[in-house]
Amino acid sequence: MATKRERRERAREERLALHRRMARRRRLRQLAIRTIAPVVVILAVLAAYSFLGRHRSPPTPPKLVSGPVIDPATLPGILTGRAPWPPNTADLRARLDAIGLPALPAESFVLHIHQHLDVFVDGRPITVPALIGINQQERFLSPIHTHTPDGIVHVESPTQRTFSLGQFFDVWGVRFTPTCLGGYCAGSGKSLRVYVDGHLVVGDPRRVELFAHEEIVLAYGTMAELPSPIPSRYTFPAG
Repeated sequence: MATKRERRERAREERLALHRRMARRRRLRQLAIRTIAPVVVILAVLAAYSFLGRHRSPPTPPKLVSGPVIDPATLPGILTGRAPWPPNTADLRARLDAIGLPALPAESFVLHIHQHLDVFVDGRPITVPALIGINQQERFLSPIHTHTPDGIVHVESPTQRTFSLGQFFDVWGVRFTPTCLGGYCAGSGKSLRVYVDGHLVVGDPRRVELFAHEEIVLAYGTMAELPSPIPSRYTFPAG
């Protein structure tokens, strides 16, 4: 049977062992905090950068390009009927020649940006089809084109240059003027309105310059038929 002194000594050793374990746990926690905290900060910065890069807020009204504008009525194969409109590539090469864009044998990425386009007619969303600006039979494509029917426009150019919204519709081969979209023209209380990042375009919408991660809306109809709210940004996939 342990003596009183032995019991006190054992209790003292147990307290010392407990203190050592607690001190070791504190050191491990501090080490973990010092190790994890920078990682958390880096991840937070990367997340913020990704968010800002994919969601461009509308700080300023859209920029309009200068210079002459092509009359869509002069282009071969222009569609002036009602939606929906197909990719319309039969006369693509001739339209590219007319508007001064190259017919590329493959994608080029000296300039590589994307926009998102929403089209509404009388309050109804209209599909922006896949393969606008891509002639699969003749194996060439425009620097402005679509791959999928989700409204994402790809600008993939072998040179740094300016591209406009009017050029995209000329590539598509759908009539687009300040007052008409395809077979829909202003009149009887209806008009064509164009928005970029939530800003109403004032001036010729064909001149809207294409920048990275723009959200572009074309809405034909009455004021009551406008989408509410007007789309002002889009979550772009990575890449």
